[in-house]
Amino acid sequence: MAKKGFTEMQVDSIRVHMPSGQHVVILKDKGADRYLPIWIGIYEANAIALKITGITPERPITHDLMTNIFKDLGASVTRVEVNSLSSDVFYARIHIAVDGRSVDIDARPSDAIALAVRAEVPILVSDEVLDKAGVTPESESDSSDEASAEASIFKELVNSMELPDLENPEERPFGGDPTKG
Repeated sequence: MAKKGFTEMQVDSIRVHMPSGQHVVILKDKGADRYLPIWIGIYEANAIALKITGITPERPITHDLMTNIFKDLGASVTRVEVNSLSSDVFYARIHIAVDGRSVDIDARPSDAIALAVRAEVPILVSDEVLDKAGVTPESESDSSDEASAEASIFKELVNSMELPDLENPEERPFGGDPTKG
């Protein structure tokens, strides 16, 4: 259940903007047809993509290591929140339960999401962030010119990106075999 003022999201996809080579994680509202694209680094894109595609590295990558450390210390990630957006920079918090208390830690959204998919915990986005940066594709029959323009921008953004084929070594974010390391 989402916290008041927050919307629960799930990872829809990781895409690559081909002209720039930049990676973006697309979060989708679990209860509506609304999306939040967040530009992320290549390593975090790989970390999220490996987990959501079910590829298990032979050795733990950084986010697996963090998850293992939390587990061994008796701590657990309870949720992550993308809680603000300022000057085109997203901010997040990782919420952890340890020794009967709650701890929340400042994080980049990409790292928070990579941990959330491993811990299988909610990814919450503040309604304020969604109001600023969320995108709702409108139907072609929508009569609003502004809504049609927004839908066109969203379609153009998504269509300009490609899903990397993790089975093809040339398309992996940093090449080579992601399960070795």
